[in-house]
Amino acid sequence: MVDREQRTPFYGILLILAAMFGAFAVNYYGVGAYWFRITVYIVAVAVVAVGFVMTFRDYSR
Repeated sequence: MVDREQRTPFYGILLILAAMFGAFAVNYYGVGAYWFRITVYIVAVAVVAVGFVMTFRDYSR
C-alpha cells in the first residue's frame, strides 16, 4: 500500500498539468466551436479539482 500512496500525488500533478495544457491548447489554437471551448474549460476545472484532492490528500491517519 505504501507504493500506491507515493504515486497518488504524482498522478494528481499529472492531472493538473493535463488540464492546464488542454485548456491552453484550446484557447491558443482556437480549436472548435464556442460551445466546445466552454465544455473543455468546465472539464478542465473538474479535472484540476480531482488532481488537487489527489495531490494534497492526507495519508497520516
